[in-house]
Amino acid sequence: MITPTDASLQRLLDTQHGLLSARQARRHGYTRKHVQYLVESGQWTNPLFGVYAATTGPLTRPMTLQAALLFGGDAAVLSHDTAAEEWGFQPVAPDEQVHITVPYGRSAVGQLPRRVSCPTREHEPVPRIGDQLHPGVAVHRSRAFNHIAVATCPPRTSLADTALDLAVAMPTAQLAYGSVIASVTNAGINLTRLQTRIIERKPRRYNRAIAAACVMIADGIQSVLEFHYALDVEDAHGLPRGTRQGPVVVDGVTLYEDVVYRFGRGDLIVRLDGHRWHRTRTIRRRDRRRINAATLAGTDQLVYGWDEVHDESCTAAAEVRVMLEEHGWRGAHPCPNCARSVPQVG
Repeated sequence: MITPTDASLQRLLDTQHGLLSARQARRHGYTRKHVQYLVESGQWTNPLFGVYAATTGPLTRPMTLQAALLFGGDAAVLSHDTAAEEWGFQPVAPDEQVHITVPYGRSAVGQLPRRVSCPTREHEPVPRIGDQLHPGVAVHRSRAFNHIAVATCPPRTSLADTALDLAVAMPTAQLAYGSVIASVTNAGINLTRLQTRIIERKPRRYNRAIAAACVMIADGIQSVLEFHYALDVEDAHGLPRGTRQGPVVVDGVTLYEDVVYRFGRGDLIVRLDGHRWHRTRTIRRRDRRRINAATLAGTDQLVYGWDEVHDESCTAAAEVRVMLEEHGWRGAHPCPNCARSVPQVG
């Protein structure tokens, strides 16, 4: 880190992870020619246009985000995939562009990844010429900027607005549908809050898909796996919609089954095993007790994971159909892929 002589500049650098904008540099007495000298001599780096780092090492993740915000200007906030990363419900690879949103009318444009073009000081081993210094910036504009930004550190779009941005950015309506399910279930977004934001800030596309996703969540869908089961197994194969989160009492405790089909000849329970994080002894014991209790009660059960639901939906649907028909249900079979992809079940 280059030690500035101006104490106020040092405080600014401490606040901004060692970065400053060209305007801030000028305000603290650094001429354009002086800044150019610091960069070309390897004392500072230039991760984005008009943004400088008073350091010669590679940027940390907080520095990368701060550089993007400084590039966007005073009102910029993190948004889309980057906001989702900061909220903790979507991982983002470090080499992906940083997404920011600025008020409508701002002139900032996106920036491609930036690479090191000047050698650093000899005693600094990295970064070297050609190494990526910054992954670049994707700039979005919003007319509703004042209503979507929250004063977190670093600033970002609200949870509900981040979910809507991710959905609208999808290439298809079906992916937008799934994006809403994933965001709400992974981030624990309040459904009422999301629906309120949809009314206040109507999405510019995929309105029907986003509204349908909210209905599905209201019906009890609580994970992306459950969403795919409803869409790819039930709907695609003409199966009835089961009851979501059906309550059952085991050892005096109320637990909830993922999908329950209730007919006159008894219930059929479908469990969706997508809980990879369920590793504690208590949770494993609870799941075993729930299975044993259903077996002792004579309730039929099927269990599916991500692979069966997402990649082998026709086979899963055929198995569920066999069990439902044994319980007296009859229904259509609209999936055109089943005839050539599903072995005979039964």
